[in-house]
Formats: sequence, structure tokens, C-alpha cells
Amino acid sequence: MSIDYKKEFFDREYSAREAYARVWRYARKYRFRIFTGIVCGMLTAGTLLPLFQVIQPALEKVGANEARGRETAVFAAPAAALASPAAPAETQNGVLRKKHGIEKKLAEASKLPSWYPKAEKLAAKAGIKLQDEDGAMGGALVLLAVVIIPLVALARLALVFLNQYCLTWAASKVVADLRVDILRHIQRQSVEFHGRIDVGQLMSRATGDPAVVQTIIQTMLSELARAPFEIAVSVGFIIYFAVANNQLATLAVIFIGMPAFMVPVLGLGKCIRKWSRRTLERSSVVGSRIHEILTCVRVVKAYDTEKFENDKYENVNRTLFKTTMRAVRWGLLVGPTVETIGIVLICAFLVYCFAAHVTLANVVPMLAPLLLIYKPLKQLAKLQVQIETAQASLQRIWSILDVDMELPEKKDAVEKKTFDDRISFNGVSFRYATADHDAVSGVSFEIRRGQTVAVVGGTGSGKTTLSALLARFFDPAEGSVTMDGIDLRDLRIGDLRSLVGSVQQETILFNDTIEENIRYGSPDATHEEVVAAAKLANAHEFIMSQPEGYARMAGEKGFALSGGERQRIAIARAILRNPPVLILDEATSALDTVTERLVQDALENLMKNRTVFAIAHRLSTIRSADLILVMDSGRIVERGTHDELYAMGGIYRRLCDMQHQK
Repeated sequence: MSIDYKKEFFDREYSAREAYARVWRYARKYRFRIFTGIVCGMLTAGTLLPLFQVIQPALEKVGANEARGRETAVFAAPAAALASPAAPAETQNGVLRKKHGIEKKLAEASKLPSWYPKAEKLAAKAGIKLQDEDGAMGGALVLLAVVIIPLVALARLALVFLNQYCLTWAASKVVADLRVDILRHIQRQSVEFHGRIDVGQLMSRATGDPAVVQTIIQTMLSELARAPFEIAVSVGFIIYFAVANNQLATLAVIFIGMPAFMVPVLGLGKCIRKWSRRTLERSSVVGSRIHEILTCVRVVKAYDTEKFENDKYENVNRTLFKTTMRAVRWGLLVGPTVETIGIVLICAFLVYCFAAHVTLANVVPMLAPLLLIYKPLKQLAKLQVQIETAQASLQRIWSILDVDMELPEKKDAVEKKTFDDRISFNGVSFRYATADHDAVSGVSFEIRRGQTVAVVGGTGSGKTTLSALLARFFDPAEGSVTMDGIDLRDLRIGDLRSLVGSVQQETILFNDTIEENIRYGSPDATHEEVVAAAKLANAHEFIMSQPEGYARMAGEKGFALSGGERQRIAIARAILRNPPVLILDEATSALDTVTERLVQDALENLMKNRTVFAIAHRLSTIRSADLILVMDSGRIVERGTHDELYAMGGIYRRLCDMQHQK
């Protein structure tokens, strides 16, 4: 069985610049923390400079000590001559000049960092000698090193901590903001959007993909704050040392070879991005399968298809594994390739130094920074993998945030708090985006205040579409739906929702207490008002029959309750909200006789003093309706009262006879 990812209808491609620029729009609110984290990361790179500065003096000090030992014999004989008063003056002057030259040579060989003389002066003012008469390290210097080095280490630790903490804090805030924005944006989209998208895919984009943004800010920025500056410090010292020691030819060789480090990164980047995107896509398929299985678990158990679903899910996971490993293989190639190129380049550099007769003291100070550059370069290579992977996730995030299927609300939308006269359908036609014919076509009728209008018809006749147009889940393609003469498209959506309530055939409750489910949509309602609504909905008795009462959990989608209990909770919710216009999708068609009577009584309580638009499945429930509309293929083919329609002997009568009515 082949399982493949299908792109959503709104997916699109984004350039790296566009994708990452939009991340900054979210991150700039926290730019102070981000800036602090970056600066701390940059400062940690500066601790490398003193290390580089002492390499050459240390090597030359060793060379100077060896030279001093060799010159001891040279000075042994002339020393006696200098000590003898009878020695010729020219001999004494020659020896002195030779000694002065050697001392000068030794002094030059002991090149110290530029900051050392300043440190020595400060120490002298405090009465501390950092070196003895022979230039050797003094005890005071050792003591200072023992104290200062731990302090420097603690300072570096603090900088690293601040770098990580500030960036992690900012990253977490950005991810939280992004997830909230995604949910808000998704909820603003029309019912048509939600009917076309896979819920599991949507969950993956809303919860999983934003976590990649945390990696971008927390990890990638942290590396970008340190690695480039460590490279800059190292490269800067190499340039300074080459110029100061007349090693420009060696410098040229280094800078010709260094760009080769980035060749594998650039070459493998495209493959990494491609397979990272496929991994994310197929990960969302896995989430979608889990969501679908858990949502339909009763059907799975009823048809004993656990093994079938397990095999199907195993196949999805196998496909994901193969894709993931292909992305991993490309990503893992980057590090070893960079290492191999680095080793080859260093070996070539050593061969060049040997051929050019460059001394050890002039090679090692440049070789050490080159070796230290290797680690940040490797980090940047891994960073490229993360950048390519993150771009795939960002494309999925921005695609969902850029989709626009929201029902528009005019800036000067009309406020309306009451329903006063009538609702009119005026030549309304509507077609779903994925359909090839109209769901409703040229429909016109009126619902006067206080009337009950019912609509009947076969499956696919357009009944539910009419109720969705009345609630303004969709806008008509042609014609208009008006309330008190005002087009629903001109009303504030919030006002319309408060005026029109609904009770659906398939009632879904939240995994919360029964009381909170009844209070949903009316958050300010008191407990007494909740109880009163439950009593009118014939729900109070079954609620209080359990020890938890109104605190009982309804379970996922209300599965802890029976169908009749769920319906009565939904009716109680509608009673509490008290909308003047009510849409009823017949709620009793799948209930037993006793429960149906209880629900029907609750519906009658709910319908009192309201304007009702009812979708009827059992025709016995609409005999008393003021107007009955009979629909077929999206058109109203018959209209009238029950008696009028039955007497016509048309579609309505056939429907009644099929249900053994009259």
C-alpha cells in the first residue's frame, strides 16, 4: 500500500529571505533580549585573543633559552678578559658590543602581548614583580594566574549562560505568539476552509512546525552569535600576525584554501532542504492517521479493523522512516566532508611551510587559529543543515497564515442587537468550491418573526446549505440573505452570531464538566441559570443521578454521555444563550422512543417564543410548522403547510407515506 503526502490547496513556496524575514517580525518585540544574548555570545569569542597572543612569545622564549645556553660558552673566555685591567680596550669594546647584540636579540625573541607591559606597570605600582631579573615567571604572576584564570572562566560561563537564557526566553515567547496567531487565523477561516483541509495536517502545522522557530532563535542565533566572531577573531589575528612578521605569501595561501570549507555545505544544502520538507510532510501524515483512528475508534472496534488500521499506520511510519533517514544521510555527510577537506588543507599548508622554509615560531601562531577555526566552521556547516530544515517548516507555517478564506466583515458593519421583523432569502444560489453544480439555486422565501419554517428533502437536496447560509457560514454566490432588510454581509458577525443559535443533529461536547458545556457561549451565566436551562431541556434529572452532578466530565466529544443526553445538554446550552432565531437540525432521528420524547419536549421548550428554521428528518415533528419547504436538487419544488402539501400529492406526500404518516 502506497501512502503519500498530498499538498494542501494553499501551500506555496517561499524564498529563504522571505521566510526568515517574517520570523524577525515576530522576534523584534523581544529584540532587547535577543540583542543581549547575541552580544554575550560575541564576547565569548574575545577570550581567544589572549591565547593567540602568547603562542609566539612562548615558542620564541624556548628558542631564546636554547640560545642563551649556547652563548654561555662564548662569554666564558671574554669574561676573564673583561675582568682583567690589562686587557686591550679594543677587546673589551668588541666583547661588550657582542654581548649587547646577543641581549638585544634575546629581548626581541621574548615578544610579549601588547597588553603585558601595561599589566606589568600596574603590578609594579602595587609593589608586585611579575618577572625576576632573568625574565622568568615570578611567584606573584603565578598567584595572579591562579586567581585571574578562574575569574575569567566564571565570566565566560556567565556570558554563555546569558547567551543561552536570553535567546531561549525570546524563542519560547516567539513560538507561543506564533501558535496563538495560527489558532486565531485558523478559527477566522470559513467553514468551507475547514471542510477542505485535513484536521491532522492542520494540527501538525499548528503545534509541531512552530517548534522549529525555537530552534532558529535559540540554537541558530546562538551559534551565529559565537561562531562567526570566533572565526573573525582567529582570521583577524592571522592577518595581524602575517603582516607583523612579513608572512604575506603564507597569508595568501591560507585565504585561497579557506573557501573550500564551504563547498560541501553549499552543494548538499539543496538536497537537505528537499528531504527535510518531505520528512515534515510525511510526519504530518502520521499525525493525521492517529487523529483519524482515534476519532473513529468506535467504528474501528465495531468492524474489528484494528489490524487493518495498524498495518496501514505501520506503512505510513515505514515511509516516514525512509524519508527521515534519507534527510539524515544528507545532513550527516556535511560534517565528515568538512573535516576531510580541513585535514587536507592543513596538510597542504604544512607542506607549503616546509617548502617555503617558514620557521616553527612563524607557523604555529597561524596554525593554532586555523585549528580553532575548524570547530566554528563545522558549527556553521551544521547550521546550514538546520537552516534548510527550518525553511521547510517555515514554508508550511507561512502557507497556513497566508491562506485567506475568512468571511469578510466590513469596516462600517452595521450593529444589530435585536431581530424585529423577518429573514428573507432573495434568489440565493451557492456552489461549493469542490463541486461541479450548485448546492442551492435560485431559492427565495421568508421567515417572519415568531414563525417556524421547516425544510425537507432527500440527501444532497440543499437543506443543510440553507441553514449554513442563514448562519452566514457561507456567503451566497448570487442573491442575498437579509435580516430586517439588512444583508447579512453588512452585519457585524458577532451580532449575527448572538442573534442566531443552532442545535445540530450531531452534537459534540467539549472534554469538560457538564456545567461548563451548558455555560459554553454564555460565560457570565450563574449556576442557578445553568440549572434552570438544564431543567427546561429535561437534562437535570440524569445530571443529578450521578454523584458528580454538574461537575461530571462529558468526555472527549461527549462520549461519556449517551446520544440523548448529549442532545439535551446541547439544547440546555441553546436555552441558556437564548437566541431569538434558532436553527434546528432534527435531533431525534437516531434516538429511542423514550429518549426521543424527552428530547422533543426539550425542543418544544426551546422553540417557545422564537423564530425557528428547522431541518426535518422525521416529518411528524414539523406537522405544526407555519411553512414547509420541500427541496430537490437545490431548488424549492413545493411549499405550504402540512395539510396543503399532503393534499397536493407530490414529493412531500410520498415522503410522508414512506414514514407512514397521515
